[in-house]
Amino acid sequence: MPIRTASARWQGNLTEGAGTVRTGKGGLTGNYSFKSRFEEGEGTNPEELIGAAHASCFSMALSKQLADAGATDTSVETTAKVHFDKTDAGMTVTRIDLETVGQAPGMDEAQFTKLAEAAKENCPISRLLSPGAQISLTARLAS
Repeated sequence: MPIRTASARWQGNLTEGAGTVRTGKGGLTGNYSFKSRFEEGEGTNPEELIGAAHASCFSMALSKQLADAGATDTSVETTAKVHFDKTDAGMTVTRIDLETVGQAPGMDEAQFTKLAEAAKENCPISRLLSPGAQISLTARLAS
C-alpha cells in the first residue's frame, strides 16, 4: 500500500497567524487559523479534517459490509461531529458522533444497523481514534 501524505504550513503567532493545509495529491487544500479552530472563523481546522477522514473511511467500510451482505445499488452518506473539549490534559478530541443514512434496497433497518456497527468497529480510522475518543453511531435507512 502507498504511504499517504498531507502537509501544513503556519506563519505567524498562534492567535494572529494563518496556515494552509494540503493533501498529498492536492485533492484538498484549505486555509486554517486560530479563529477557524477555536471560534467561528472562515476556513477549516484539524478537527474538521479528522471528521472528514472518519466519515469517508466509515462510509467506505459500510459500503463493503453492504456489498458483502448482498446489497446492490447502495449509497451511504455520513456526517462526523467531532467534539473538541477542554480537559485536564488540555484541548482534546473527546467524542465523535457518526450519523449515517444509507440506501440498501431490500434490507431492513435491523440488518442495516448491525452492518453499520460492524463498519464502525472495523473502519481503520475508527480503530485509530477509538482508544482516545468515544465514537457513537446513529444509522438509519433512507426513506
